[in-house]
Amino acid sequence: QLCFTMSEKNDLAKSLDVDQKELQEKQSEMKREIPAYKDGLLQAEKEHQDSLTEANQKNEVEIEACQDKMNSLEHLISSQKLEIEHLKSNKEQLNNSLKEANQTLEELLKTKVR
Repeated sequence: QLCFTMSEKNDLAKSLDVDQKELQEKQSEMKREIPAYKDGLLQAEKEHQDSLTEANQKNEVEIEACQDKMNSLEHLISSQKLEIEHLKSNKEQLNNSLKEANQTLEELLKTKVR
């Protein structure tokens, strides 16, 4: 019984030793892989940051273009409002002139009828 137990103990010790060696190998392998993963992560972060920077630059250019267009449209609206005011003023002057002409015409017609 003792021999059997000792043999079993030795088998378990060998098995434990094999398992520990496998675990150490896996741990060493993982330690070797860590720098590659770190490098990959840093590269991905750099690419992400580069993409963000590029997108921000494009957005700034688009915003500036939109602001320029908006300023141009505001200027156009302003000049069109001035033109409308000028046309209203001209219309009023023409209406007044037309009224005066009609009054003069009426007076002439009255004078002619008499």
